[in-house]
Amino acid sequence: MTHVRIVRRVPPRFSLDVDFPIGPGVTAVYGCSGAGKTVLLETIAGFARPDSGRILLDDAILFDAASHVQLPPRRRQCGYVSQSDSLFPYMTVRQNLVFAARRWPRLERHRRVAEMLDRFQLSADASTRPRGLDAPAKLRCSIARALVAEPRLLLLDECGAGESLLRQIREVTQSPILFATADLDLCCAAADQLLLLDAGRILQRGASREVLDRPASLEAARLLGVPNLFQASIAALDPVRNSSRLEFDNFSLTGPYIPGHLKGDRVWVAAAAESLRLHSGSPQPPNTVAVSLVRASQRAHSVLLEFSFGIFVTVSHEEFSSRKDNKDWQVEFPPEALRVL
Repeated sequence: MTHVRIVRRVPPRFSLDVDFPIGPGVTAVYGCSGAGKTVLLETIAGFARPDSGRILLDDAILFDAASHVQLPPRRRQCGYVSQSDSLFPYMTVRQNLVFAARRWPRLERHRRVAEMLDRFQLSADASTRPRGLDAPAKLRCSIARALVAEPRLLLLDECGAGESLLRQIREVTQSPILFATADLDLCCAAADQLLLLDAGRILQRGASREVLDRPASLEAARLLGVPNLFQASIAALDPVRNSSRLEFDNFSLTGPYIPGHLKGDRVWVAAAAESLRLHSGSPQPPNTVAVSLVRASQRAHSVLLEFSFGIFVTVSHEEFSSRKDNKDWQVEFPPEALRVL
């Protein structure tokens, strides 16, 4: 079992207070700048000491405040790739990898180094020092150096690794990978598990798609960038029809049945911008709100439309082009798109 349960005070900013398992595959730690991602990874790697808690790696104790165990970084068997270049500048690419592989006999060491140079397209740069490499080559060298030591856990701290490089890393090692990022698309594409970190606290964790589709709290929804967040009163609950009636400040909607709540309760409701639908004319579908367009914001592959009442809808460029001259805007909220927090 690999598990992290630590408290580390970082005055005057915040205290890191987390408790989570690290499963096989790739786990993404997502959060904004200052959330504590780097502090978390440095603490696991052994570069910072927690105030309390325990860190287990494959049932081996790396840190335990109660029994005064604090293994130094070199004994933790964690590969760590930081945000900044940490290669030895006076060594060549090959020498950097040889240094990391020094625990093996000479022939095995050189075999492993040659394999990593080939896997990460570094063979042509093997005799080059880090200052002669471009940024992508430096990153590949840093990752190759971390992997050649066969770590039991690989830690990547917003180092710039993209989807293809993470896929390549998974082909090299079966060890768990914990990477910090502020890129939600990368979390969705490359991570099996997603951990939302905010101000040193875990807001939510679970399968990446499940967390992204079903934020568990208002704070998690805000961190994930869900634009449609509204307060509502529960006007009706019907468990037989699996439905509810939600009264907002400017409109009302039918939603799914909400277990654990009573009529009259105030709740927050989230709806992803891409799950709402646009209509015009009549008849209006159920759960439709008449709105006026406030502004249209161009995105690389879509257009984000902001309507009255603070409603946001994402559409394709083609759909916006066909509708941009509309005078009659209507937004449909499918009941399955409403997430009560």
